[in-house]
Amino acid sequence: MTDIATSQPTLDTLAPLARAEILSIDWNSLAPDEAKRLQALGIDEGARVAIAHRGVFFGRDPIALIIGRTTIAIRRAHARAITVRPV
Repeated sequence: MTDIATSQPTLDTLAPLARAEILSIDWNSLAPDEAKRLQALGIDEGARVAIAHRGVFFGRDPIALIIGRTTIAIRRAHARAITVRPV
């Protein structure tokens, strides 16, 4: 059986404007308040997303994420906790 986490990319590695579906989120790696914020913004399993652009400083934070008709900013560390499947 293949482990999804090792066989699928995470959101932080997605190419700009490439579309993907969120397969799983490692909620345990996020602080509870951060997890609630992401869920309130519509980031959950099954959501379709794309990277609009990345920040220009150091760790390339924040990442501008398109979800539906909304663009939100998330930290790269949060994007690393999100496993995606390109669509």
